[in-house]
This record gives sequence, structure tokens and C-alpha cells, in this order.
Amino acid sequence: MTTARIVSLSELGNADVIQLIDKELPAPGKGEVQLRQTAIGFNFIDVYQRSGVYPLELPTGLGHEAVGVVEAVGEGVTRFKVGDRVVYMNAGIGAYASARNVAVDKLVSVPDNVSDEVAAAVFFKAMTAQYLVQKTYKVKSGDVVLVHAAAGGVGQILSGWAKSLGAFVVGTVGSETKFAAAKEAGCDAVVDYSKPNWVEEFMKVTGGRKANVVYDSVAKTTFLGSLDCAAPFGTVALFGAASGPAPEIQPDILNKKGCLFLTRPSVFPHNATPELLQENARAVFDAIAQGRVKVQIGARFKLEEAAQAHKAAEGRKVVGAIVITP
Repeated sequence: MTTARIVSLSELGNADVIQLIDKELPAPGKGEVQLRQTAIGFNFIDVYQRSGVYPLELPTGLGHEAVGVVEAVGEGVTRFKVGDRVVYMNAGIGAYASARNVAVDKLVSVPDNVSDEVAAAVFFKAMTAQYLVQKTYKVKSGDVVLVHAAAGGVGQILSGWAKSLGAFVVGTVGSETKFAAAKEAGCDAVVDYSKPNWVEEFMKVTGGRKANVVYDSVAKTTFLGSLDCAAPFGTVALFGAASGPAPEIQPDILNKKGCLFLTRPSVFPHNATPELLQENARAVFDAIAQGRVKVQIGARFKLEEAAQAHKAAEGRKVVGAIVITP
């Protein structure tokens, strides 16, 4: 039996509720493999769940994605063998661990040209960007695209992917210190959404054109402005709430703002079946190979430093992706 080091929460709250414990891990069951995890991806949903914004049943682990090497296979497993490198992002809460048993239908093989750290840093985020640019709104050449939090992990990938499709991409950031990262990610122009006139600045840099699609993961401080930035019949995709929940609105405001389409998508329904997961993962790894998706690792933390990783993310101190190493 394997002893795994795992993050465990007995209460929800600030980052100091994160605890690291040892747990005996049984042999993989039918349809499972046992992974020795080599890199763990951090996503802001981890903060929402740890803090209670998205409450979890206690006790609970944390984390949705990780990369690992198959150490053992359970009954009936033929698709993977010992030594294979795999990544997952939706195998249930608990990716913050040194080892884990995972169902094979949640696993995707990692291509040889993608490192463990890059796969962990990019997979969940790129799978999010994939459905946003290919399904929620299919970005095309000539579109104006507004990406909030463009210097963040998802924001950088989303900006670069939209730019590679021929869009004019405007990114927003929460401070001027992040302008360079957003520009490097692929944004044609960057504005600071913490300033009260950011909507006017957006209109200025686009030459008066509004956005065909607005990708908003900030919510509370940006949402109403996002509606003002969307073109008639444009789409506002609200896919996160980094600053808190979006203000409530009356549906008629969408008519008054230009017959807008408002949606609140999520990565998990878009990958709800093994077939969808494999199809979308192929699209992501193809985009990486084509140079459409790039990743900047902004910080690395050890598993025992998971609380520090959360504090750094909440303090907006990291530009790019955070990777946790077991």
C-alpha cells in the first residue's frame, strides 16, 4: 500500500485552513490507475472552493488537475500501462497529492513534446480557453475580443489563442504592473480595469468598435462595464468571479444594451463524457503544437507550500500560471 501526502481541509476559510497529512492509498480498483504525481496545476477555482465561495462537503481535498506517471493499473485497464505520462483535470477534488488513484476515463496521454510542468500549468486553463474560443463564441478573423484578467493563467492563453485566430484582442488587467505580461501574451492593447474610466479607454483603443465577445472572469468589478463594451448582438461570457459574484441584473438590460447574449459557461459540462474530453484535449495539444497556446509559469510551490500558493494568487502577486510540485 502506498502512503500519499495530501492536502486536507477540515474547515473552509482563509489559506491557513490548508493542512498536509499522510494517507494510505489502496491499490487501484477496477478501471483505475495509480499515479505518482509529478506536477499539480493551480486554478483560481481552488481558492473559491477553499474559501467557501463554492462550498465543498467537509472534510475535503483540493485541486482539479495534475500530471503523473502510471505506477500501477487496476483490473480491466488496457489503455494505459506502467510508465505512461498522463494528465487529468476532472477526476474529483483531490489533485493536491503526491499520489492518487484515478479512473482511466478521466485521463489523457501527455504528448512527448509537452513537459510535466507545462501540462500541469496549461491543461485546465487551455481546456477552458478551448471551449470559450471554439464553442461559447467561435472567434474569427476581424473580431474584436475583450479578455479580462489577461495577465492571469487563463487570460494569457485566451488572449494568445484569440489573437492567433485573427482577432483584435484587448486585455484588461488590475494594475499597470501587468501590462507587459498581457501584451506579451498577445493583446493588441491593454487597459486597467481598476480605473473608473476603463470602458472609455477600451473604446479609445478599439477606435470606437465594441467587442464581438467579452470573456469575463473577474465579475463583480467588471461585469456591468462588460455589458457596455459588447457590440449589438455580442456575447458576454461570464466564466469566473475573481473579484466576487457579478451584480444581479434584470434580463431586459440585455435588450437595452443591444440584444446581447449572456452566458455562464463552465469547463466541466464541456468535457462531461470521455469522448468530449479526448476530443477537446486533442484540440488543446494541437493548439500547443501550432503555437496558438503558450504558457508562462509565474511561480512554483512545493506541496507543503500550498497555502503560500493560495496567498500569492489571492494577493495578485503572480503573473502567469502557478505550479505545485509534490
